[in-house]
Amino acid sequence: MSSPKCAVARCRWIAVFGLMVSGFVLAAPASGQQKEATPPATAPPAAPAPTAAPVSGSPVIVNGKTLFVIQEGYFAFTADARATAIEARIENLSRLPQSRIAAIRTYDEESTTAIADGTQVIMTITEKDAQAAKRSRTELAADYAQRIRVAAEALRKQYSLKTLVIAALWALLATGVLLGLLKLFSMAFKALNRGIKSWHGKYIRSIRIQKLELLPAARITALLLLLSRLLRAALVLVALYLYISVTFSLFPWTQGYTNILMGYVTYPLNRVSEAFLSFVPNLFFIAVILLVAYYVTKAVRFLFEAVEKESITIPGFYRDWARPTYKIARFLICAFTLVIVFPYLPGSKSPAFQGVSIFFGLLLSLGSSSAVSNVVAGTVLTYTRAFQLGDRVKIGETIGDVIEKTLLVTRVRTIKNVDISIPNSMVLGSHIVNYSSGDDAHRLILHTSVTIGYDAPWRVVHQLLLDAALGTENILKDPKPFIYQTSLDDFYVSYQLNAFTDVPAVMARTYSDLHQNIQDKFNEAGVEITSPHFRSMRDGNAMAIPETYLPKNYEAPPFRVLPVNEGTKEGTKEGRKKKDSDPSAE
Repeated sequence: MSSPKCAVARCRWIAVFGLMVSGFVLAAPASGQQKEATPPATAPPAAPAPTAAPVSGSPVIVNGKTLFVIQEGYFAFTADARATAIEARIENLSRLPQSRIAAIRTYDEESTTAIADGTQVIMTITEKDAQAAKRSRTELAADYAQRIRVAAEALRKQYSLKTLVIAALWALLATGVLLGLLKLFSMAFKALNRGIKSWHGKYIRSIRIQKLELLPAARITALLLLLSRLLRAALVLVALYLYISVTFSLFPWTQGYTNILMGYVTYPLNRVSEAFLSFVPNLFFIAVILLVAYYVTKAVRFLFEAVEKESITIPGFYRDWARPTYKIARFLICAFTLVIVFPYLPGSKSPAFQGVSIFFGLLLSLGSSSAVSNVVAGTVLTYTRAFQLGDRVKIGETIGDVIEKTLLVTRVRTIKNVDISIPNSMVLGSHIVNYSSGDDAHRLILHTSVTIGYDAPWRVVHQLLLDAALGTENILKDPKPFIYQTSLDDFYVSYQLNAFTDVPAVMARTYSDLHQNIQDKFNEAGVEITSPHFRSMRDGNAMAIPETYLPKNYEAPPFRVLPVNEGTKEGTKEGRKKKDSDPSAE
């Protein structure tokens, strides 16, 4: 808090400032004067007559008011020079005795009419002036003389001692009001600052989102104190501005400065108010367009929500199209509304606004080519119904369930719980395998192949494969599994097992269970799942079946070594006979 001495010093400086302003306006010099011609003899005054206001020329302004307009020059004097000289003579006349103002008359000559106060010519009316005003020279001179008398008398009263003393008293009163306002501001804002500090922790608390502190209470308190200081400074500046304007308006020498100071405020306010008033019809138009667009959007939303809930059925229009179609329709409605409203926005026709719009449009078009391609691809994928949410799909090398579809990307969760985001343009350009798109009549077929030697009867192999399929979880018994013999190769037969499932989401687990059951069934039946070219090289080796499936008295055969007469055919036959008669011979 400031001390009483500081407050007294501040009041003294403000008082000194007010007295300096008063002294400045009281000591301002009077305007110069300029003569146009010598006055002729006195003549009776002429009655004033109404005149039409000229629309162009150099105005004669006295005390902030336009008396008349000079439209023609006179000899070496231009219209501007004549107007300036007449203004100076009228202001000089206002400082002369009242009798000089009352003595203003018109004096007709051969080609001109002079207006003078008996000693000094104030102005001269020529034939060109009368023709420009479309009046006679005498009537025009009488009218101008009357206006000069009234203006000089009003100006003279402003320069009187009584008026200046009253103005000085008003200036002192304004200074006192200013001091009172500054004191009031000081007291009010000190109380406000104390209140803000006392609110810390009680009413002013930290702004949080769950556990995240966005703005601490101390920072909010400091911000409020800063705003308080800025508001006080703004109010003090406004008070000083009004004080100077009011003080300058009290004295005739500084009234022009008042108009300039007030113009700094009134001109922008007038421009803003004029712009706002001219914008009011456009504002009503924009409001109506926005209101119509709002209710059209609500109606479209209601329609597509009904389609999505199947309350309304449109032939050939699927329910999963409802939400994306509503989003596209809403975007088109907003774009169409913006196109209609844009010309009616304030400043939309200015070159700067149009240039910035073109610049941002160019940046958007150059930087969003890939985004636009993804949006177009996402729209195409939506209406081609290549897959739905929850479907098990294969896109490129990625296999998983579709968990999200947007206009930009498609997200797939693999069987390893890895989420992969694939741009829609890449999805559209790849082969899409959908394992979940079949209906009740077209279930997904899981298939696997085994190769069995020619020594195993094919009917037995078929039955074992069917038993393995029917014993697997998630394999349907109706439709029944079926088997294809896909090839008869050099050493084995290829069997392909095909089984139906209605749970494609767990196909990897189903495949694993199916393969386990195939191994169990073949092992139980004593059928080896091995290729014959391995068996043709086996001699004395155990069967390729787990021990749990072998007979209890099973023993691996020993190796057999037989002498062979390689040179004769008989020797070979004898060896074979011996081999057949004594299988245990080594």
